[in-house]
Order: sequence, then structure tokens, then C-alpha cells
Amino acid sequence: MTLVTKIIRTALILQFLLYGLFTFGQNATTPSSIHQSVQSHTEKIFDSLVKIRRDFHMNPEVSGKEKRTSEEIAAYLLALGLEVKTGVGGYGVVGILNTGRAGKRIAWRADIDAMPSDIPDVVDFSSKNEGVRHICGHDVHTTIGMGIANVLANQKEKLEGTIYFIFQPAEELNKGAKAMIADGLFNLIKPDEIYGLHVSPYPVGTIATKSANVFAHLTVVELEYKASNNQDSLVDFTKELMTNAQTYGPNAEFWDNNNLFSPELGVTNPNTIYKDYTALMDKLYFDVKKSNDTLKIRVLLNASDKEKMNSFLALIKNKIETSKYSKELLSVRFNLQKGLPVMETPMNDEELTNETMKSISSIYGKQSVIPLYGVPPLQFSDDFAYFQKTVPGVYYFLGGSNPEKGIVAMPHTPNFEVDEECIKTGVNYFSSMIIERLNH
Repeated sequence: MTLVTKIIRTALILQFLLYGLFTFGQNATTPSSIHQSVQSHTEKIFDSLVKIRRDFHMNPEVSGKEKRTSEEIAAYLLALGLEVKTGVGGYGVVGILNTGRAGKRIAWRADIDAMPSDIPDVVDFSSKNEGVRHICGHDVHTTIGMGIANVLANQKEKLEGTIYFIFQPAEELNKGAKAMIADGLFNLIKPDEIYGLHVSPYPVGTIATKSANVFAHLTVVELEYKASNNQDSLVDFTKELMTNAQTYGPNAEFWDNNNLFSPELGVTNPNTIYKDYTALMDKLYFDVKKSNDTLKIRVLLNASDKEKMNSFLALIKNKIETSKYSKELLSVRFNLQKGLPVMETPMNDEELTNETMKSISSIYGKQSVIPLYGVPPLQFSDDFAYFQKTVPGVYYFLGGSNPEKGIVAMPHTPNFEVDEECIKTGVNYFSSMIIERLNH
């Protein structure tokens, strides 16, 4: 077990205790008949969904190569009676469930690609494709999307409006969403709202989210100076200046990953240390380039929100302009360099976030929803953000961990695993949520 896994497992045990998940559901209201039907149907198809998930897990396909995965999805949706469009932005699939009655148009998105990985799988149903593994949980996302389509197709006569199911390729390359949009996705469908999820280390039986950004903002800060004889001094000055301009010093609790999910300091606490901050990923991305004309220094900046990101840039510029190096300074700017892991972060609509969290907790209990108050300084994002630029929506974290079973669902880690009960959670919660949005 890796150090990260041990840290998260300890934090998860505390989360279980904090949210009272051993008595999960006690605070739920009695669900209406349609939500009882949702739960009954989900239970009925659960074993088949587990088989589907394991099939995807054993047959993973990397970004841009999701041919078999997309064919399986399309066949499943067609069997449910949905209208199906394939080949959208590559191997993207769109399923359309039209109730035949006027109403709201809701979209659900699931990403379908796996990752190159030589790390041995930790489950009995391991990957058959050498060098490829579902180590990020997209097999679970895909299965949940198919399960929601199954449940809502079963409830079609009780619904109004249209539900779109977007199965997106190439998320790991940060290309799939843009490719689907460029290929006319929003000419094909016209959603009023869009929703999606990602497996996360939160406890199984929960979802977590917040309004605005759900990941830290990542951007490259580039400083350009005139070439001079004191370039080494300039580099040292700039590194020290930017390091000291961070919100937290090198020995702060902020840098201890053990605190990310702790009830006292982590992102689930209203007073979390993971809000209102700027932090540099200097050990990984401090890049110095010298030429005959210029000196360029680039660093990856991690910020809790765009305001803090912009303030950091303004502060650095002011400090240099009032220093002895002011005459050498040419520019201070954000520069999204090709090849660096700089991506958009999903930005959740505040009203939709609050309303959907409220509806899920009212049906499935207040312990089902974990409100977040901060964002960890990790290099994660999701190109779901590009859909949200056109359509308001919400991105959720789905709990997949179970410390009692030794399962820690931290994506991109060697021991990544999920408690497959999270499939049932995802299908139940979000089928009910979509029904509530259609009726809203």
C-alpha cells in the first residue's frame, strides 16, 4: 500500500465517522413512488451493470481508440429504444431519450476512455489489453451512464421532456469534449442543463461537489527579461520572489497530503485551508530558458480561484517593477504553453448545484451529499468544463472508497479500485436527480 493510499484510507475512516455513514439513509424522506421505482429498477439491473463494468475494465481502450467501447454503448442504448448517434467527435456516442412530451432538455455526460498503464491491476477481472488499464474509473462512469439510461427509459411514460446521454471519448487527452463540440454536438442536441461525475476517494454511498470551480485553476506564469550578464541572479531573485508570494510557506500544513480529506483541515470543512490560496508546482514545472536576447522563466501556478490567480500575477509584476531588476523586465503574463498540463476546470452553476444537492439529499438522506468548501492543489481537471462553457451544469465527485474493504478510489494511483456499490449509488441518485430537474 502506497503512502498516498494509507493517507487517504485514514482520512476516509474519519469521513465515515463524520458523516454517520454506518446509519446511512436515516435522514432521507420517504421517496415518492417514482423514486421507489428508480431504486427498484436499479436493484433489478445492478448485477448486469456490474458485468458491463467488468467487461469494460477487462477490455480498456485508450483515448481515440475506443471503437469496441463505443459499439457496446450504442448497442445497449439502441436496445433500450433510444435514438443513437455515433462517430461524434471520434468515437463519441449520443443517446436521445425523447418522451414525446414537451419539457426540459437534460444532458448527462460520461467519459469512456482508459489510460496507458503498465501498473498491475488490483482486481481479479484485470485488463486483457497489455499496457492499458482503467485506472481512472471511466469504466464506472460509462456503466453508470448506461444504467441511468436504462432506468429512465423504464420510466419514460411518467416523464416529460428529453434526456441526452453523451458518451465522450478522449477525456484523458483533454480533447474529447472539444472534438464533439467541433463536430456539431450542440447542433445535434440542445440541452438546457448538463451533468456528469467522476469517481473519487470519498466514501461509497456519497457524492460531493460545490459551486464554481471543483478543481484548482492551473496556469503557466511566464516572466520574460532582457538578456544580461546577471541572469543567474535574476533567476534566483525570481524563484525566491514567487516562492515567497505563495499563500503558504514550505512547512505549512497545506503541503501535507494527509490533510486533504481530514475533517479538521480538508476540503469538506467550511474553514478548510484549501481555499483562498495560490501555490506553485515549482518542483515539477519551474522552467528556465536562456537565449542571446531574453531570459524566460515559467512556473505552473495552482490557485483556488481566478481572482487569486490574477492577484498573484499582479503582485509579482509590481514586486519586479519596484526592484533593481525593473529595467530588465519585458513582461509578466499567463502563457498556456502547448504540452504542459494546463486545462480548464469545471465551473458549476451555483443555482443548479444548490438545487440538485438539495433534491438528492431529500430523497436519499443528508449523509448522501458532502458539501465541499475548497479545492486541493492537485493536477486534476476534466474537459467536461468545455461543455459547461455552452450549457450550465454541475460536475460531481462520486464516492468509490470503502475502508472496511481496504478499497481506496484515488484515480491514477497504483492501487486504484472502487467498491462497485458506487454504481448503484450513481444510477439511483442521478436518475432521481434528472427526474426532479425534468419536473422543476
